[in-house]
Amino acid sequence: MISLPSITPQAKALTNLDHRVELVTGHTVDLLWTYHDRGLLDEPLGRLAEAHRSLSDAERGVTFYRVLLQRLASGELPFDQALFSRIDRTVVQLKDATAVRDACQEQAVVVLEPLEAAHPAASVTAGADLIAHEFAALLAISQGAKLHQHLQTGRMSVVTASGVRVAHPVFQRLEEAGLVVRDTSRPLHAGQPVSLTESGRTTVTGAARPSVTAAPAPRVGSWPAPSARSR
Repeated sequence: MISLPSITPQAKALTNLDHRVELVTGHTVDLLWTYHDRGLLDEPLGRLAEAHRSLSDAERGVTFYRVLLQRLASGELPFDQALFSRIDRTVVQLKDATAVRDACQEQAVVVLEPLEAAHPAASVTAGADLIAHEFAALLAISQGAKLHQHLQTGRMSVVTASGVRVAHPVFQRLEEAGLVVRDTSRPLHAGQPVSLTESGRTTVTGAARPSVTAAPAPRVGSWPAPSARSR
């Protein structure tokens, strides 16, 4: 019997639809699942949470057999007929798991697309009133923040100076609305500084800043230049 290192799959596997789900709901996947478990979602969002959870479980199965196949072929074990049989069996299991994942993804898309049609991604426009959690995110970002991308998972999130985490879909809506801007000269894995635009600052303060006309400052002790009316 072949002895293999134990493989513990992740409790929640990333999927190709995570970004779209978070964008249309305005919640992270973790929060969406939590709301569903507590019975706080309406029927459309509840069906989306269930479909996405099934997809994540199926993706976890694909990951399990993919990692197992990699370990079988890594050279950790002696290459003999028993190993070849195990590899063949794992390939079949991986194909079956992939077929299940693809079917779950199709079902999730069927549930997701009507929600996307009803709730366009760019739900926030410059100058429009923000809903509570979006304004709270903008206020937190005003104190300083960085956009990070996890090297292994690829998931992105904004971490503010106060330690508040802003979900990436919420940040994207603020960015698309022209309320925040990030320094793209920095790599994502190191963190891209995020700051408020003039529109963002106006939204936070509630008043537009007066425009200042650039003019040379008068020398100390000199009389101010006469106005056009007095000339």
